[in-house]
Amino acid sequence: MTPPLSGRIVNALTFDVEDYFHASIFDRVVPRSRWDSCEIRVSESTDRLLGILDDSKTRATFFVLGWVAERLPGLVRRIAAAGHELASHGYGHRLVYELTKEQFRADLRRSRAAIESAAGQPVLGYRAPSYSITERSLWALDVLVEEGFVYDSSIFPIHHDRYGIPAAPRHPYRIERSAGNLWELPPSTVRLWRTNLPVAGGGYFRLLPYGWTKWGIARLNRREERPAVFYLHPWEIDPDQPRLGLNGFGAFRHYRNLERTEARLRQLLTDFQFGSVTEALAGPVLAAATTRTHELPTHPQVVHV
Repeated sequence: MTPPLSGRIVNALTFDVEDYFHASIFDRVVPRSRWDSCEIRVSESTDRLLGILDDSKTRATFFVLGWVAERLPGLVRRIAAAGHELASHGYGHRLVYELTKEQFRADLRRSRAAIESAAGQPVLGYRAPSYSITERSLWALDVLVEEGFVYDSSIFPIHHDRYGIPAAPRHPYRIERSAGNLWELPPSTVRLWRTNLPVAGGGYFRLLPYGWTKWGIARLNRREERPAVFYLHPWEIDPDQPRLGLNGFGAFRHYRNLERTEARLRQLLTDFQFGSVTEALAGPVLAAATTRTHELPTHPQVVHV
């Protein structure tokens, strides 16, 4: 085996546990009233991920959709029994900026209750569906603090048609709200030509050449001496999933290179060192916090690490 390129740095490996029909691109194709009639494939694909992680002796953080946890508590227990960290991906995969504050709180509580009931361990982290904590939904950070969450991984510092706050910090930082503090763990980017370019996984991992992700994470680890925050969905290693009526760019973005993702993931775990969010970020990285601040658009105070 080739020694990891990242040396001593442990990168955060995360999975958003949702099924193929939960992706936001299907909101108008498969309404939530039809979800229970869809073929459930997330259990099998997540078990495949657990096998890949076991092969490489790697732990990860699984952001589980509450809808999945309610219906497949055994899957949640298998994730926990394998030594992985559990976090929340919300309940119904609704975009945060389309919810009211109380709707978001109810969604958050239902998800957390389902995951904790299944696994018997506390849920301290959250990631919004489709990274939908944006400039118009920063109020969600207050709710997360009030509900006792320790970290969030929802603010993607890029331009995108559905999400992103391009001016947000690129590396983990601490947000100070009136109700308390919260760690923000942004999906990874590299800074080129005054622009943040994503190297965080997901569609970027499937659609772009593997060399782009490898180069980006190596740059973060070596030049910036920072851990990467990488993500993937179980459906992205499931090339046999049903096709659900997408056309054009939507079909390209969702289905492209599904058959290659598993091999790419195995290669990534050979090329770099990965662990759960806690393993990657709760040690020397978070301990290095300073008092420097950065302003997001609505001026919450944040502290870099």
